[in-house]
Amino acid sequence: MFESLDATILARIQFAFTVSFHIVFPAFTIGLASWLVVLEWRWLRTGNPVYAEVYRMWVKIFAVTFGMGVVSGVVLSFQFGTNWSVFSDRVGSVLGPLLGYEVLTAFFLEASFLGVMLFGWNRVSPKMHFAATVIVASGTLISAFWILSANSWMHTPAGFRVAEDGLMFPTDWIAVIFNPSFPYRFVHMVTAAYLTTAFTVAGIGAYYLFRQRHVKHARVMFGMAMIMAIFVAPMQLLFGDLHGLNTLAHQPAKVAAMEGLWQTGRGVPLILFGWPDEAAETTRYALEIPKLTSLILTHDPDGEVKGLKEWPRTERPPVAWVFWSFRIMVGLGMLMIATGVIAIVLYLKKRLFDTRWFQYACMALTPAGFIAVLAGWFVTEIGRQPYMVYNVLRTADSVSPVQAAPIAISLAAFLVVYTFVFGAGSYYILRLIGKGPEAQEDPYGSHGIHTPPIVTDLVSEKGGQRV
Repeated sequence: MFESLDATILARIQFAFTVSFHIVFPAFTIGLASWLVVLEWRWLRTGNPVYAEVYRMWVKIFAVTFGMGVVSGVVLSFQFGTNWSVFSDRVGSVLGPLLGYEVLTAFFLEASFLGVMLFGWNRVSPKMHFAATVIVASGTLISAFWILSANSWMHTPAGFRVAEDGLMFPTDWIAVIFNPSFPYRFVHMVTAAYLTTAFTVAGIGAYYLFRQRHVKHARVMFGMAMIMAIFVAPMQLLFGDLHGLNTLAHQPAKVAAMEGLWQTGRGVPLILFGWPDEAAETTRYALEIPKLTSLILTHDPDGEVKGLKEWPRTERPPVAWVFWSFRIMVGLGMLMIATGVIAIVLYLKKRLFDTRWFQYACMALTPAGFIAVLAGWFVTEIGRQPYMVYNVLRTADSVSPVQAAPIAISLAAFLVVYTFVFGAGSYYILRLIGKGPEAQEDPYGSHGIHTPPIVTDLVSEKGGQRV
């Protein structure tokens, strides 16, 4: 039954399936945790109960998403031993400590203080609760730091040596951690996480506004999300450009696949759309803008850009996957920028919160961040092929010596279990969204949700009574 299946391909499919499930959760929680910090800070500064009520709704969603991210992340760790044992053996001395630092410096912070965020409203002071939120948000960023450092090292390896037996050992930890692509990848990914959260929140806020439910809360959600669309979405375009230039310097074959370019030349056009034909080594039905690729990649309209024919077929990534994933990511990014521009116009016309067609558009863009993150990761990871560690360790040489049958069976099991577990989690999140924010009783007595400024948290005791 499994004789015709290739174990390496199945191992790649299994890891792609599980990592695609996993990446959407940290991408959401990174941005959501930081937004919760802003919400609680606004509540402490203003005493407006709406901020606290929005916080208490979204912190439940954060907890569920965080839990699903932990569960899906554990599965990835096991696959390094089951399906990719050769890779783990060869790079363990380099990547093992980085992943260990992530657990020690980030996961423990998040897991420990998440309980305070969820259950500490009437058990700790407002300032302590806010500190817990800040710590959890910091933990998500620290976690992203280590994970992206490890992933970036696989793309631009530095600070290591290869022993005679093929094992890799670090020689310079600073060079390992801050490898050439890490700063660009880290900023690009964190910004993507913020935009993912922003457009999810915007979509939910637009839904409440459209249905005229929880209007005060919806205005907070929608307004704050539009601020991110206005200012952060254009910044992501700049960060993406810098990341692309770094990729051109270190992984030019990936860039050629992203652009669908086969021939090396000057004044290279930008292919908006087309159909990459790997067998014929051409991009068919190409819709082009003259010289724009050269201008973007070299900042010179007549600059030279290498085509895929510069590399043997065995050294090229799967072109169609990279080509189309890149266009999905960029296309959604441009829609996000356009959303911010429209938001400015509607705000100036004092119609930001009551334009129904714009509410429809924002509801439609609710999953845009998740799709863009997945498309970006497809570009990154598929574009690195045929290597696990770029130009050092090939994917075909990294897989465990296992048969196709157990990988296929475990992949089928993952499909069933993930559908049930994550389907249940997603259903619960949708229930929370359907329920919406609720007015809360003041959990801090005379100095909680309904007391305006944070200075009233300074409670003096006089005669045994709070005054």
